[in-house]
Parts: sequence; structure tokens; C-alpha cells
Amino acid sequence: MIIIHTPKQLPSVDSLLNTPSVQELVREHGLALVTSCAQSGLMRARQSVLAGRTTNMAALVQSVLQEIERILLPSIRPVYNLTGTVLHTNLGRAALPESAIQAMVDVARGASNIEFDLETGKRGDRYKHAEALLCQLTGAEGAVVVNNNAAAVLLTLNSLARRKEVLVSRGELIEIGGGFRMPDIMARAGCKLVEVGTTNRTHEADFESAISPRTALIMKVHTSNFEIKGFTKSVLERELSRIAHRHNLTFVTDLGSGNLIDLEPYKLPYEMTVTDALESGADLVTFSGDKLLGGPQAGIIIGRRDLIEKLKRSPMTRAMRPDKVTLAALQAVLRLYTDTKCLVKELPTLRLLTRDPVVIEQLAYRLVKVLQDRLNQCEVTVAQTLSQVGSGALPIDRLQSAALKITRPDFRRPGNSLNRLAKAFRELPIPVIGRISNDALWFDLRCLEDEKDFVENLRGLKVV
Repeated sequence: MIIIHTPKQLPSVDSLLNTPSVQELVREHGLALVTSCAQSGLMRARQSVLAGRTTNMAALVQSVLQEIERILLPSIRPVYNLTGTVLHTNLGRAALPESAIQAMVDVARGASNIEFDLETGKRGDRYKHAEALLCQLTGAEGAVVVNNNAAAVLLTLNSLARRKEVLVSRGELIEIGGGFRMPDIMARAGCKLVEVGTTNRTHEADFESAISPRTALIMKVHTSNFEIKGFTKSVLERELSRIAHRHNLTFVTDLGSGNLIDLEPYKLPYEMTVTDALESGADLVTFSGDKLLGGPQAGIIIGRRDLIEKLKRSPMTRAMRPDKVTLAALQAVLRLYTDTKCLVKELPTLRLLTRDPVVIEQLAYRLVKVLQDRLNQCEVTVAQTLSQVGSGALPIDRLQSAALKITRPDFRRPGNSLNRLAKAFRELPIPVIGRISNDALWFDLRCLEDEKDFVENLRGLKVV
């Protein structure tokens, strides 16, 4: 085999394309893609030989193949979420139930009546598909679905308070994941934010004194991913509602993580439900579909019919509308809530949140030897740990769980070796995502249900 030492010895793009192995790639993937990958491969090879390294034709062909595989590999892939955060924003939040997945497949396969009224034969309203169930489950008069809760808040503020003032307690001016801040959303909505009270204490009188002729609405914002404790005071929803309605203002509650049922019977901490918010006097309630509700990414607005109809007429609504796949999945998830007897079994989010710690620990002891056999330079043990809900839901509450704890006792500075090990797990056919903490790599097993497939997946682990 000819060894290539200098750039002049490299073949031209045409020569590389005409080799039998690359011709096979052309037949499989098309000329345009393979040509582009050949150009990239030759460019890297040129840089390599200029740096004093050598190559050969076999390596060049392999480089072309690897570049093709890199481009064609889906960038969104399934992963094992062993971080200990059930609703992990970076990992897609809620896992969907099988009924929702089937509903998505059914409508994605062909035409659907997304905006067609089968009774009249005329154009229909896409928002009606989820509205009836949302009203049935929450007691609301009307509902509209958009693509996420930030959009729901933006649409509400822009439609009801544009060029007017919105009163919010200073302690509720949150920043959610990705750097999105409530004051920024209000500014984009064309509203003027009026901060009420102080960070830790806000009183009814603070709201009363802040109301002006330009005030359009009062908003209560769920504090999402933090909680203020100690010397605190906040105004309850019912009192805010009375203040707002006494001054003919709209009262909006942004729950963030929407919850349709009482969680306490499931041995989870209390979290205000959407119905609770409505019964406390909110005219509109906004919340997410992909957090505690356990559905697809969506922003949901429920409440007074006249206000919902006003939101639907906003030109901004079209830019935020959900597609048929999202609505089909959401409707399927909502149907599960009509009979809660099987909810834990059928809704992955609730099933994972209520999983028995003893069952998780038993799984850990079954897996510890499997992992230890693959990592002979590491020490793998079972350790007690605490999972969290994630995505701003129940921010300070933790769930008893068990994890596989991997350490490198032979290293004085284990940080780099643990990072390499974590990377090796991310390079598996189905990447495994854990967390590094206290000089150990942790795999919290709360969200691991397919044990057999997980063990099979480990066969591809490259020991580091």
C-alpha cells in the first residue's frame, strides 16, 4: 500500500471518487453527498501530512465513510436519562405514553381533520381538538394551546396588556431555563412591568397602591425553580383576584408546570393544580404540557371564554400554533386523566415520580456486577441518592432513589478520568447520561425501566 507523505501525493477529488470503494458509496448515498465528504476528507488529510503525519488510500476512503456517517447520523437521538432529574429540560422533559405516541403516528401518516369540520364540511378550528377535554378536566370555560408556556405568557400579555401596565410581585420575576426572564418576555409583549413589593415580602397594600389608570392586569407567577424562605410574605391568589376584580382588572396565574391532579395521594408533595388556580379566582391560567402533565411540549391557556376568544383572534396566535402531531399527543394524554385509576401505569411521568425506592435499589444491585465487569479499573457501588422532578416543578423536593456510583480510587485527581469515562458512556449506541459529583460518576436509576436493553447497550462500551 502506497504511503502518502506530502500533499502532492494526495489524489484529486475525481481520483478518489473513482476508486471502487468510493464508487460503492456513491451508489448508496448519491454523488453530491459523497463528493462533499471526499473534499472534506482530502482537506483534513492535507492538514495532517503538512503536520508531518502520513496517510494512505484506505485511510482516505475510511475518512469519507466516517464523514458520511457523521452527516447522516440523526442529531436528535434516544438516550438513557440517568441524571436523577426526571423532567430534564435538556433531555426532552416528559416521556410520552404509548397511546400518545400511537396518536402521533396515526395523524403523521397522512391527512387529518386538523382544521376541517367533519360535520359542516367547512374550515374548522384546530384549537377545538384539545379544548373540550381541557375544559372538562379543569372546569374552565375555554382553552387554547400554543407551542410552549413562554409563548402562552407572551400571547396573553400581548393580547390583554399591550402598551399597558402589568403588576407582578418583585419576588416572582423569575428566570427560567435558557436565560429567558419574565421581565424580558413582558418587554417583548409590549407591556410595562410594574414591580410590586420587595424580593421577600409583598403585601396586599403594595398591589393596591401600584394600580393606576394604565394598569391592565395583575399576574401571579409560579417561582418555577427556586423558593424563598425565612422572613417572607406573599399575596395569595384569592386575594389578588379580589384586588384585580375590585378594580375591573384581569387576573392571570402563570403556573409554569401545569398539574391536573392532587399529587398527595401518590405520596408526592402538594402542588397547586390548574383547577385550584381557577377556583382561587384566576381569569386565565397558563401552564406547560410537557412537565407534570406528562404530555408533549405545549403551552396551555385556560379560563374565561371571552378572554380565550380574544387570544384566538390575535395575529400572534398563528405564529405560536401547535401542529397536528402535538395536538394529537396532547389529546391522548388528556384522555388518560379522565379515569385516574390507571394513570400511574399508563403515564410515564407519574410512574417514574412514584417509583418505589426499594425497586430502584434492587435494580441497582442487579446492575452493579454487570458494570463492574465492564470497568475493571473502577470501583462500582450502589449508593443511596435523591432524585428531583426537574423543569421547575416542585423545586426543593427530592425523591429517595438509588444509583450506581463509579469512582477511580487509583487516581489522585479523578476529574479528567471521570470526564473521559462519562464521554465513553455518551458514545454508546444509545448514549447514557449521568452526572459527575463528589469525585464520582453517578447513574441514578429512577428513570431506567428497560433493564435488558440497557445491559445489551453496554456491550458497546469502550473501556477507558
